[in-house]
Amino acid sequence: MKKVKIRLQPIVSKINLPTVLKTAMLPRDSTESLFIATQVGEIFYIGNGAISTFLDIRSRIIKLGASRGGYDERGLLGLAFHPQFYYNGLFYLHYSVAETQGPGALSKHFSPNPCDPATLNLKWINRETQYDHIDTVEEWIVQSNRQPQKRRTLLNVRRPFFNHNGVNSLNFSPETGKLVLTTGDGGAGYDPFNLSQNNMEIAGKIIEIDIVKNTFIDNPPVVTRFDELPVSIQETLTVIAKGVRNIPGIQFQRFYNQYIKYVGNVGQDLVESIFTFVYYKPIPVTQLVQTALRNTEPDQEGFINFGWRGWEGAFPTSIITSCSGNPDLDEKTIAYYDEAVKTSVRRLPPLTSYYHKDPRPDKFGGTSLTGVQPYLGNAIPNLTGSVVFTDLARRPESQPPVRGVLAYTRVRIDGKLNDFSVIETDYNFGPQSAYYVSLGTNLDQTRLYLGVNGSMKVTDFNQGSVFEIVT
Repeated sequence: MKKVKIRLQPIVSKINLPTVLKTAMLPRDSTESLFIATQVGEIFYIGNGAISTFLDIRSRIIKLGASRGGYDERGLLGLAFHPQFYYNGLFYLHYSVAETQGPGALSKHFSPNPCDPATLNLKWINRETQYDHIDTVEEWIVQSNRQPQKRRTLLNVRRPFFNHNGVNSLNFSPETGKLVLTTGDGGAGYDPFNLSQNNMEIAGKIIEIDIVKNTFIDNPPVVTRFDELPVSIQETLTVIAKGVRNIPGIQFQRFYNQYIKYVGNVGQDLVESIFTFVYYKPIPVTQLVQTALRNTEPDQEGFINFGWRGWEGAFPTSIITSCSGNPDLDEKTIAYYDEAVKTSVRRLPPLTSYYHKDPRPDKFGGTSLTGVQPYLGNAIPNLTGSVVFTDLARRPESQPPVRGVLAYTRVRIDGKLNDFSVIETDYNFGPQSAYYVSLGTNLDQTRLYLGVNGSMKVTDFNQGSVFEIVT
């Protein structure tokens, strides 16, 4: 693949953890504005060269960074604008709700042990008391005075752990017109309760929400499973995919009269993966519930399965047994052998994967996939038609200052696993760390935006910046 060099053009600085970057045209405006949603709950927009506050929901967000040394994966996770936003002012938020902190679903660190069946078959019990927090999905509207106001709540979901909630988790499907919600497996590592493969669990799924259907339920119940939802809400939901570990959203790329879908799945210990598919057949939640009541399996032809927790990208999920005397002799054991076999023929193989350890000089060791974005512009010719992705930080992380990584890949005609190439940038961050935390684009995917943070602690305020990727 060709070597590509780009520049990072600064747009704005001194913001905190830019998690979502999207453009939209505000009602009565004549040009697009760049919207920047931050993890702490502020949404800014940039139009005509000036930055303004669009919405501030910091008071609605759970208190972040109180433990774990300031690191947190909760907060404002998703922002999506209705396809007719310019006319109807509707937009959608996904965030972790204030004052919903719980003790967590497990009292100690989890690691599967293939020799101990008890660790392979854990159940999430006492869910109303043993959980970490509650996430919500809401519909908002920009009023005639340009002040946003909440209209209704679509979902309230109880989450078992603080991490793997997804990020950039809301988008609209240009195929169906439905709101798409991506949810992580709930966290803790290795998906201890196997939520991602369970058809009834909301965790670990890609879900379509028919926002045209009004359920007339002002405050939906807080749930963890689809069968706990009122029927009127079930009827608004279909499931596109399962087997998700953690996911930086779903992106759509128009190709003639169809759309290519791109999904990144954050890895456990071995590999980060990007998946692509065109055809899919979603399953209505009402059908999933009915088949569960009959103790049967739904028709899964055309239903997407990314394979987690049995598979990590193109590999059976492994656990590493350390050989302290010689790390080169570290052993890797299949963590969930039966599940790896069961899902082997049903899972979707990845488009590309990159490793946490890669000795090749033109590659890099990854940490965590943070963004996947198709690029259809002509300003960077060598990237036209490709899929650009970002990794939080190049390994080894122990050598400051930390630097994130930009890379790209392409879809192969034969559908086989493709290679990737690092995108070189000449921007000088100086002695400051630069974690690449988000990737975004404009409406026609001809421009690319990169969110960078100087620290991964949510308590270190005003360390974030947003750049445009240019030649």
